[in-house]
Amino acid sequence: MTGSPTSRPRDHAHQGGRDRHGRGHRGPMSWPPTPGARTRSELFDELVLDALERVERRLPGGLSGVELAVELVPPSDPAPWEPAQVPLSRLFPADQGLPARVVLYRRPIETRANDPRDLPALINDIVVEQLAGALGVEPVVLDPQYRGEDD
Repeated sequence: MTGSPTSRPRDHAHQGGRDRHGRGHRGPMSWPPTPGARTRSELFDELVLDALERVERRLPGGLSGVELAVELVPPSDPAPWEPAQVPLSRLFPADQGLPARVVLYRRPIETRANDPRDLPALINDIVVEQLAGALGVEPVVLDPQYRGEDD
């Protein structure tokens, strides 16, 4: 190592798109769009819609006078006449031109289900009970396999 200074290789680190070792790009520049995992809320809504569709198939006129909604939890200030336990759902009767409304509370229903596999049947029973109350019919009219209270 005498005499001439060694020349340093050019710094290619700052040049974009460098083809290292002749291999080219090793994969796609961006991933293809894929659907993400569904949230618990989306899965719950899907189960509610499934139960609602089963009931609607049994009704020739449909459910035109009833709205269905899902909320996370019930309000923290229940009416004095409501039971002290946390409600799973609530029926608001039709009033002054407003349709009847059934509200299902997702977190209490998920908590009540002993096993996630029990959730579809529990949701179905709650939807059937509340819609039967709104329509003034027995639950078995809307669903012949209605289980009723198991507790």
